[in-house]
Amino acid sequence: MKLGIFAHCTIDQIKIGTESYERPGGPACYCGLAARRLGFDVELFTKFGPDFTFTNELQKNKIKFDNALSGKPTTKFTLEIKDSERNLWLENVCEEIPYSDSDADGVLVSPVFDEVSKETLDKIKKNSEMTFLDPQGFLRRADSQKKISLDRTELDLSKITAIKSDPSEVQSLTGMTGVKGALDLQKRGVEHVLYTNKRDVSLLSKNRLYSIQLPNMEIADTSGVGDIFTAAFCCTLLKEKDILWAFSFAGGAAQAALESKQIGLDKVPTKGEVQTNASYYYNIMKFTDV
Repeated sequence: MKLGIFAHCTIDQIKIGTESYERPGGPACYCGLAARRLGFDVELFTKFGPDFTFTNELQKNKIKFDNALSGKPTTKFTLEIKDSERNLWLENVCEEIPYSDSDADGVLVSPVFDEVSKETLDKIKKNSEMTFLDPQGFLRRADSQKKISLDRTELDLSKITAIKSDPSEVQSLTGMTGVKGALDLQKRGVEHVLYTNKRDVSLLSKNRLYSIQLPNMEIADTSGVGDIFTAAFCCTLLKEKDILWAFSFAGGAAQAALESKQIGLDKVPTKGEVQTNASYYYNIMKFTDV
């Protein structure tokens, strides 16, 4: 099976305490590698500049990325991470990703900053059997100091199979928080709503809210964990057609990534590591009718 991914590859300057690490990143890399670890073919629709040095690793992992090289430098962020909190600065933006047809079984749209237009999202939804959305890149704004914050944004969410969002993103999309915000997303046309609030992770599907809680642990680098979570959910739902197993697999992938205590893409877990955690979550999952 194949997953298509619309997102920029990035260069991330990750600052943790007094240490600083420059790593390749972005949903294109994190989701792409996570999907490959789960046995999926991956087709990236992305852009990066000549300064992006991870292309050999993408090729080694048999990740396809035609027409990705841009004349503009790669999108770059500085991330300051402390436990589960992080601040983000935008250092550079590469060019927009044009729409391309894909024969993938499902398409994940996960922009980091304005690289996917609303018109391109509409075309993807029209031509894909299953469309997954991480809306962060539609909501982000950079201030005069290039620091990133979120702003209220209207998006057409019809025909979205699943969306992954945190409290700030739900607020920016709906003006509401918590379950009310998730229900509003559902009313707008989203079939499944994944709601991540640090350790507390929920899934709204039909009239039920399912929940799991990630273990309390010492956290090193959180960059890319949300992308790993999303890719695990997408791939498992596409392959197994079981929403609760997909939710369990997503939680299991996030836990395995955090427990690795690795920096950057080194935290992408193996399928075996994810599956052990997923079985646990599947058996302890709670739910309530809403």
